Amino acid sequence: QVQLVESGGGLVQAGGSLRLSCAASGRAFSPYAMAWFRQVPGKEREIVAAISWKGGNTYYRDSVKGRFTISRDNAENTVNLQMNSLKPEDTAVYYCATKPNWGGLRGGYDSWGQGTQVTVSS
Repeated sequence: QVQLVESGGGLVQAGGSLRLSCAASGRAFSPYAMAWFRQVPGKEREIVAAISWKGGNTYYRDSVKGRFTISRDNAENTVNLQMNSLKPEDTAVYYCATKPNWGGLRGGYDSWGQGTQVTVSS
């Protein structure tokens, strides 16, 4: 039932930064975890970062630790992904996802955004 609207994707040079944003509706009054995934054609979708309802728990895949930061503003029902020191390997379609705020952060997501393209040039 949740709807997700993403923004912030684009083209950036290696070493640059982008900030992705996702606005959620439909779960505004229910606890839910949120996450960012990414996918390259021909490869499986992979989780990038995730955050619990109150922000107390976060998860980052090893390849983005120290470079990406996930945050959320529940008053505005948004989740953000600040991406710094971008590398060509970060090029992918990035998806926002949500799930009920139960269980682990790495799986069980049941609602997805439309995806936003991030391209990092070398």
